[in-house]
Amino acid sequence: MKTAGFQPPAATRPSSTELADLARLAWRNHARCIGRLFWQSLELLDARAASSSHDVFDACVHHLRHATNGGRIRSAITVFAPAVDEDDRGIRIWNRQLVRYAGYRSHNGEILGDPAQVDFTRAAIELGWRPPAERGSFDILPLVIGMPGQAPRIFELPHDAVLEVPIVHPEFPWFASLGLKWHVLPVVSDMALVGGGLRYTAAPFSGFYMGTEIASRNLGDTDRYNRLPTIADRMGLDRRSRSTLWKDRALVELNTAVLHSFDLAGVTIVDHHTASRQFMQHVRNEESCGREVPGDWSWLVPPMASSACPVFHRYYADSRPEPAFVAQPSAW
Repeated sequence: MKTAGFQPPAATRPSSTELADLARLAWRNHARCIGRLFWQSLELLDARAASSSHDVFDACVHHLRHATNGGRIRSAITVFAPAVDEDDRGIRIWNRQLVRYAGYRSHNGEILGDPAQVDFTRAAIELGWRPPAERGSFDILPLVIGMPGQAPRIFELPHDAVLEVPIVHPEFPWFASLGLKWHVLPVVSDMALVGGGLRYTAAPFSGFYMGTEIASRNLGDTDRYNRLPTIADRMGLDRRSRSTLWKDRALVELNTAVLHSFDLAGVTIVDHHTASRQFMQHVRNEESCGREVPGDWSWLVPPMASSACPVFHRYYADSRPEPAFVAQPSAW
């Protein structure tokens, strides 16, 4: 029977140093990431000895605490044992990210919380998760961990492992009354790390947020929290016509609030203009070494002030070399 603690033969099992190098190269190759200038700083948390769902959960909690670092975010990856072979699903963390907020759909179709998490929230509830008695817009989801040959198990994240920042505005006192907040650490947990002939099906990795990820996308998108109409109304903007650019004006203030709030809390974050210039430095570094830079233009270009950012004005290599982080079929 295949076991979660499978280890490849010693001849093919990379050392921790080799695994760290493989993970860093995968980050350098990751076409959708704008933060690759810092790829060499990625820390490996080697969890290949984890042999139970409890072990995996404990390692994920350690990742959150280590990478959060009191707000001084550290880039990190936790790597669990690889899949046995091509047919093995391997260890799977069902969550798309280690920290996400629940989404609840009511009988009339209205959604409380994050619409992107409605299906996963329902799956977690069907597995036995009990949401808070008083459901809210920012209820932290549990981790669902699947081990080979075992039923998935649910684990609640401890409060001290998740740092959140309340969103306030430097000029609009009313902004705090909107009750917005966001967690500080984006940990992608459903992709596989592939390289060296091995497939690590559970390898959660994290850096730090770019402000537009939270403000423009998570809180601003119409199919996510969709807070721009509320902000525009509080600003007294005319929403009767798109040509008043009320969305643009509200979006700027929401992004301002997120950057201001993280800075106020002493938490690492980067604005999209700085991130874009950092990425162009990465491009110059790579080209000076004779390497082309894989890139997905639609992901690299920020979702606000796009043409004001240097990443907008060029294209990138279509190659997708290994080592790599690759998408996997949904575990649930």
